[in-house]
Amino acid sequence: MAYDDLIRRTTRAGTATPDRAAATGVPADPARTSPPDGTASGGRAPVHGIVKPLPPELFVVHDTNAEMRWEAMRGIGYHVPADRFFVRNHTVTPIIDVTAWRLLLHGSGLRAPRAFDYRELLSMPAVTRDVAIECAGNGRSLFTTQQRQEVCGTPWRLGGIGVARWRGVPLAAVLERAGLRPGAVDVMATGLDPAYVAEGVDHGRVRRAIPIAKALDDVILAYEMNGHPLPPDHGYPVRLIVPSWIGLASIKWVGDIEVSASPLTSPWSTEFYRMFGGDHPARGSEPLTVRDLRSAFELPWGAALAAGRPHVLHGRSWSGGGRITGVEVSLDGGLTWQRALLHGADVAAAWRRWHITWNPRATGPHTLLARAADAAGTVQDERTPYNELGYLFGAVAHHPVTVINA
Repeated sequence: MAYDDLIRRTTRAGTATPDRAAATGVPADPARTSPPDGTASGGRAPVHGIVKPLPPELFVVHDTNAEMRWEAMRGIGYHVPADRFFVRNHTVTPIIDVTAWRLLLHGSGLRAPRAFDYRELLSMPAVTRDVAIECAGNGRSLFTTQQRQEVCGTPWRLGGIGVARWRGVPLAAVLERAGLRPGAVDVMATGLDPAYVAEGVDHGRVRRAIPIAKALDDVILAYEMNGHPLPPDHGYPVRLIVPSWIGLASIKWVGDIEVSASPLTSPWSTEFYRMFGGDHPARGSEPLTVRDLRSAFELPWGAALAAGRPHVLHGRSWSGGGRITGVEVSLDGGLTWQRALLHGADVAAAWRRWHITWNPRATGPHTLLARAADAAGTVQDERTPYNELGYLFGAVAHHPVTVINA
């Protein structure tokens, strides 16, 4: 079954058994419920805890996560199709019955608890935005391979990033309808995926607070991705989209939002997603928020290119700090730099495409570099300060290629 057909079928009927999908939206047990494309059978959970197919030409699988291969984006266009969008799961993708799902808002920052069903959200005025979602650990493996520093966590290269066109309701409108109090300071969404257990500690469901100012600014509760209902792996039926922030903030499968008149915390802001080690404070940095500046070539890692002929090298750059204002490329390992040609859409919360032509003469190994600058005046550096969890690697990536005889 085609992936778009899977999305439509899931939206029509849902797949959670009614007794397991409570009014708060608790998903069916993934060990008992097969996804509608048949990737799980005989009562087994989906392979890797991910519903969609993961062909090796599109993804590198890391346990419950799937990293996009950059070469799979060559010629695809501005948005990453759902079938090749990276997947970051702390546990497994839940299969949720939309007819039973409810979004519950509660807490001291509201006048009273308020529940929304799917139809009510769809009936509210909507917005559409191009936004990048990126794992805070994107580029983590480069701490080791490039800077010779050992870090912990999923060894993403640079494929833990994707831009999609998201459609949904501004969170501000939902909070207003729910009865937001003037003294509210934090908003914390909780996902409906199973609880995350690490080293014998149950941390509960994934959740992360954002300040009320950000929540009222540009955050949306999205129910569409690239013109279709959200696929299961990307948050169906509803997820947060928090522009310019690390991907963790864009909670998937949202079923609960606490609005508080006092600061909120969770393990995802106290134990994880902050900087430890190196020159950081002993208690760790402040919780991570804005994404870093990065660039990637739309080439396989270790690509083979023929000598004596021109190659148009394509790439993309992105930043949580604003629009990309320029990209320079080095074709000789950093000895010289040339400006790449920027083209296409220029969206601050997404990315910018670019290209440059190279006609290599000498055969053998080469290193390609791309460094971007953003509207905040930040330029990618040669190194990223160390942190033991490997977050926010923003240094210029050293992309190896081999030039061969034609």
